[in-house]
Amino acid sequence: MKEEDIKTERSGKMAIVIGYVIAFIGVYLALLLSIDKPKNKKYKVWGIALMVPISPALAFAIGLTYAVSVGSGWAGLIMWYIFPFIFTVGLVMLLVGIFKKEKTEIV
Repeated sequence: MKEEDIKTERSGKMAIVIGYVIAFIGVYLALLLSIDKPKNKKYKVWGIALMVPISPALAFAIGLTYAVSVGSGWAGLIMWYIFPFIFTVGLVMLLVGIFKKEKTEIV
């Protein structure tokens, strides 16, 4: 292998790893922020976390991983389908957290 090919291969793998690391950090921070909170706050935190750091990073990393495993750069376009799906799940969770009423007990 040429030295240029090795550098390109390493940078491609590093981009994939960085995508997974960003998604993992987003999950970890959302977990820390949602401990001992009411359900509404948990839905809000996880909705925002899914929309902002997790969905783009995870879609990018999964898309590149799939493209490398298949061997076609065009296969990486699967990220254009993964991102809106995860983003929509996060948006629904955020809206549930905003509009869901907490049950109040009459004492």
